[in-house]
Amino acid sequence: MKHHSIEQLQAFAEVRPASPHLPMTRTERLERWAELLEREPERRLGTLSGTEYTPRAARQALRVAGSPITVAFEDAGFRADGLADDSYGEAKRFFDLSDRQLHNIVCYCHFGEAVRGANAARRVRAAIGWWPRIRAFFA
Repeated sequence: MKHHSIEQLQAFAEVRPASPHLPMTRTERLERWAELLEREPERRLGTLSGTEYTPRAARQALRVAGSPITVAFEDAGFRADGLADDSYGEAKRFFDLSDRQLHNIVCYCHFGEAVRGANAARRVRAAIGWWPRIRAFFA
């Protein structure tokens, strides 16, 4: 077998990535996150304490190992799309969620110290809203 560099191959062939990568929409990202959580519906995931009371700057850096956000960060596709870590602020940015929406998914005040994967998935789907889900159903 003879090995060639990409530059050498370009001299006599068109070199393209195996498949073009299309970034996911907000709804697709949230659906994917819910699906990841549903893979282990009984998995107990850590919650973040006091997201509604923590000052904004500190809230952005909040994280807990093994949270619903960690499940998203463990996905190679999400990391390739730009999910940088499993912090509250990064999840808010990446999934385009409001503080209230993310609070409803990961905050201690709703679930105690841990939330089941299935419960977190329901909250993630609720963050999508009705109109995008209705539109997707008929598309």
